[in-house]
Amino acid sequence: MIGYLTKKIFGSRNDRYLKKLLPVVARINALEDEMAALADADFPARIAAFREEVASGRSLNDLLPEVFALTREAGKRALGMRHFDVQLMGGMILHQGKIAEMKTGEGKTLVATLPVVLNALSGKGVHVVTVNDYLARRDAAWMGRLYSFLGLSVGVIVHGLTDAERQEAYAADVTYGTNNEFGFDYLRDNMKFYRDQLVQRPLHYAIVDEVDSILIDEARTPLIISGPGEKSTTLYGRINAIIPKLVREQDFAIDEKARTVTLTDEGVARCEEILNVDNLFDPANITLQHHILQALRAHYLFTLDDHYIVKDGQVVIVDEFTGRLMPGRRFSDGLHQALEAKEGVKVEAENQTLASITFQNFFRMYEKLSGMTGTADTEAVEFQEIYGLEVVVAPPNKKMMRKDFPDVILKTQKEKFDAIVEEIKALHAKGQPVLVGTTSIEKSEYISSLLKKQRIPHEVLNAKQHEKEAEIVAMAGQKGRVTIATNMAGRGTDIVLGEGVVELGGLHILGSERHESRRIDNQLRGRAGRQGDPGSSRFYLALDDTLMRIFGSDRIAGIMERLGLEDGQTIENPLITRSIENAQKRVEGHNFEIRKQLLDYDNVMNQQREVIYSLRREFMTTEDMQPTVEEFVDDLLMDVYEPLENKKNHAEPVEELRTMVRAKLDEIFALERVRGSGVFVDKDDARAAILGILDELRLAAPDQYQDILRFFLLDALDRNWKDHLLQMDYLKEGIGLRGYAQRDPKQEYKREGFELFEDLLFRIRENTMKALTHLRVEVVRQEELRHEEQENVKYAGGGEPAETRPDTVRRAEPKVGRNDLCPCGSGQKYKKCCGRKG
Repeated sequence: MIGYLTKKIFGSRNDRYLKKLLPVVARINALEDEMAALADADFPARIAAFREEVASGRSLNDLLPEVFALTREAGKRALGMRHFDVQLMGGMILHQGKIAEMKTGEGKTLVATLPVVLNALSGKGVHVVTVNDYLARRDAAWMGRLYSFLGLSVGVIVHGLTDAERQEAYAADVTYGTNNEFGFDYLRDNMKFYRDQLVQRPLHYAIVDEVDSILIDEARTPLIISGPGEKSTTLYGRINAIIPKLVREQDFAIDEKARTVTLTDEGVARCEEILNVDNLFDPANITLQHHILQALRAHYLFTLDDHYIVKDGQVVIVDEFTGRLMPGRRFSDGLHQALEAKEGVKVEAENQTLASITFQNFFRMYEKLSGMTGTADTEAVEFQEIYGLEVVVAPPNKKMMRKDFPDVILKTQKEKFDAIVEEIKALHAKGQPVLVGTTSIEKSEYISSLLKKQRIPHEVLNAKQHEKEAEIVAMAGQKGRVTIATNMAGRGTDIVLGEGVVELGGLHILGSERHESRRIDNQLRGRAGRQGDPGSSRFYLALDDTLMRIFGSDRIAGIMERLGLEDGQTIENPLITRSIENAQKRVEGHNFEIRKQLLDYDNVMNQQREVIYSLRREFMTTEDMQPTVEEFVDDLLMDVYEPLENKKNHAEPVEELRTMVRAKLDEIFALERVRGSGVFVDKDDARAAILGILDELRLAAPDQYQDILRFFLLDALDRNWKDHLLQMDYLKEGIGLRGYAQRDPKQEYKREGFELFEDLLFRIRENTMKALTHLRVEVVRQEELRHEEQENVKYAGGGEPAETRPDTVRRAEPKVGRNDLCPCGSGQKYKKCCGRKG
């Protein structure tokens, strides 16, 4: 009650924030005549002057009114578009590192130009993040006219660019691109060997368009760069064959809310009998158990044409939020292979992760982050807790005129779809355009088949190309048009009403089902009523819809029974609509907890990733690698000599300890090369001998010495980081079981993850020194090399000799069998390590 009264007297926090922006808007408006008097050539000159002021220490906030006024005038001249006052407010919200919620049709693309121009003055680059390549290209070309008019450069990052093209795009003042491309470029940069190969600059400021889609819907989807693993795929087919022999509820139970499958005691016994194993829970059979559960999920929780499709002999994921195909993406933990086995297509080998990051952690690395969308307020708590982003609802330029009707509820799917077709038929007959939103490809095709029987012309949008999608959505407001689309298709494209449609009531949005997130439903509704246009929306529901079935149709079904409703009769009641929204809130809360839980685990990996990537960047950019290598030597010697120096704590006699030390020195540093008859009892003597080996290497290859050190440092880091990622995956997979021992799985994951990370750092040092001290350098005259090439003698090390140098260096490979341990110190067989490189 107190909160309600406070809000009535003082206004909400949102209202108070917007009120503070009004004086700044007035200052910008006061500069409009001054900017209008400028010649076109004055605009780039003004921007150049502002750059110098920022470089001299003037704050961007001080320059905001002038820069916004200049950008507004540039928009009028370059685009024929003038920023409204509410758009100026939206630009200030974005500049201050917040999320601007602006209704559909309020011109978010134009709003972004204001903070983009202001923040580009720092010279550190601004990233504008979109949801697909089409929008990135479109917005860069469209708004690029304004930036060019101001003398700012624009780049676009889309799929298929070369590294040189990416470097050029990232060097621009403003860079448009998709969340995937920005994230993958970050990962790829952290897999490169030379500084001049890097494409990205440090992450400075990003404006994320459709921020809810990228930071909420895709938050659980990690970006992964992977390489081929070594596991066989035959087990997937074998396990898939036993699934039809298991009976639901008798052998296994399904929890649709949690999307999990569990075997019953009878099911465990049945699987043990079919697979001829004594104990399915024996550690030796853990893989079998995992495959069975994934196969059951594939058969009972993932539906063809809903969660995935089969195209050209491949299982392709369908994005549950947009209905778009996601070629190249694969479900993890063997689920994708289980689906391939289910559908009878080729089962591809599992991949091993080489580098990965979630969008949650990638976008939190920017110095400043902001975003814009039509629907963020329902997820305001999550944006604040996870990203530290406040959501501000910007006022519309014109009052919203859309009418949202209560939901229509029927008993069955058939009754619901019949009612939908009847409404479409009636609206089409009077010429009012209809946009039908569906939650899956399957349902959009089903509605299409019903409309074909009624001979109602219509367009269907499901997983087509983005260009085609945007074109169809843009035309959905024309008279008599019927468009069927997944709820989020064509997001980012305005629907403009055709001639005569305003008088008919504008665009009508017809939802065929409620999504589990209110935000997705609001996105669909938001297609109608742009910029003060009339419009309407209505959702049709059935008691056996997924949301209704899982989250509370019993109560509603009871109401319908008490009312004595017959088949085909509908119910429209605001109370029921509210109870459905409450169910959605519960699902949203549940999903938020899952994302938060995943973030807690991913934060452990993120801290480790930051250490490894900063270490890697240091290796790439440091000119003199000698101090780093000497530090490695000191750390390793401390570990090797620890038993000898603390002999009181060891039961072994001193001579045995010395023998252990000598064996370790030989293993890591190859000191048998220089020892003679000595044992290197003294650590300083051992250190001098190791540095002597490195000196030999430096004298044999003085020009290449630093590159050799850098190569083996990076090689050891990359190889061991890859193995570490696999170990962390295994740890996370089984850590939940610690809860049965009354231990907190998250704390256990942190503790064991830290131990694994310490071991990783040790192995990087050890493998680097093994490789460097075992290395032999052979100097070959250029004439000899030419002779070798003529004789077609292959030499290890790759790369062509430089014609300008009198000498070249090559690595002499030791004679080892393919099944021997690799001499580089990796601990793997030669054929799987350096032997693969030739």
